Amino acid sequence: MSGTGLAQDKAAPADPLGVYVHVPFCASTCDFCAFYQVRPTAGDVAKFLGNVEMEAELVSWRRPVTTVFWGGGTPGLLAPADLTALGRLVLARCGGQPAEWSVEMAPASVTDARLAALKDLGVTRISMGVQSFQPALLDALGRQHSREQVFRAYERVRAAGFASVNLDLMFALPGQTEAEWTADVAEAVTLAPDHLSTYCLTFEEDTALWVKLSQGRVKLDPEHEARLYEMTWAQLEAAGYAQYEVSNFARPGHACRHNLNTWRMHEWIGLGPSAASQHDGWRGANIADLHEWQARVSRGERMTEDRVGLSPAQLAEDALIFGLRMNDGVALGPWRTRAPAAPWAAVDELLTRLSDDGLAMVEGGVVRLTSRGRLLADAVGLEIMQAFQEPVCA
Repeated sequence: MSGTGLAQDKAAPADPLGVYVHVPFCASTCDFCAFYQVRPTAGDVAKFLGNVEMEAELVSWRRPVTTVFWGGGTPGLLAPADLTALGRLVLARCGGQPAEWSVEMAPASVTDARLAALKDLGVTRISMGVQSFQPALLDALGRQHSREQVFRAYERVRAAGFASVNLDLMFALPGQTEAEWTADVAEAVTLAPDHLSTYCLTFEEDTALWVKLSQGRVKLDPEHEARLYEMTWAQLEAAGYAQYEVSNFARPGHACRHNLNTWRMHEWIGLGPSAASQHDGWRGANIADLHEWQARVSRGERMTEDRVGLSPAQLAEDALIFGLRMNDGVALGPWRTRAPAAPWAAVDELLTRLSDDGLAMVEGGVVRLTSRGRLLADAVGLEIMQAFQEPVCA
């Protein structure tokens, strides 16, 4: 397959362009986390910074960057001087100040000096991984912070004056009751963040929780998970947070633009080990190994893992899978025009069935999932994948 699928996007300078930097350093590994991470050393951090700059030089930067997102790992674990160095080398490629710049931080790593460095760079959004305010649940997840550290960190972030603050919470934790989850959401609302992400715990392979699941020490309970989803949606709506994606809620003007652009199948450039990219007609990822990534970058190689050329049909499929997780849904007309060779007859048949089953609705050419459909968004995504595997009649 050729790598020309995004040629029409490159001709549209108004299209958003994101940059994602994976900072792989973490002080410890949480039991649920499957993201690539390593314990930092001074030498590794210095090499990482140098290689991010080297990797950025391998990218064709054809238009200004709209959004930047630093994830990990724990980006906030870097020293203030290293945060500044990473920020300056990213800014040098952005063609101006990004409209939104998010940085993930763990409560235990939030300091005034780090926040000052990020604010000076122009970071607009801090996303803090709280997960729970219950000490026993934090301990069960392997989190390295206390509830008191969450409150102190949040006060520091607010005092620093960032335009937007997100808190991550997690539910369906082993042993977590409905009352405990409701209390966690209420505690978060009391802090009044601009954005809340509420994730259902997933059991990823090669994590400590996956081992516990395989040993029968924890169990899945889909009905319990569904109740917690619905309780969350009602509780946050009552508190003034609009749901815009299955797991994400925001006050007006505070939806995460970087994630929205990703879900809408715009382009983004990934830098760092394990970082994924969708750019210049290709999708792929860097290898999830710090030293091997450094070696490959030094040879002029990036985005070597799972690299595929993107066809319009592939983008249309993913736009439906991810777009239907959003409350706004997906406008079908533009994708029918952009990807005429996609198996639309099979897609239309599926959408009719989803509508008949009360899982989706199609109005004015826009398809959206119902509340019940959003509870089954992952299953709907699998059905979309199956529909796109249908052969297209000549």
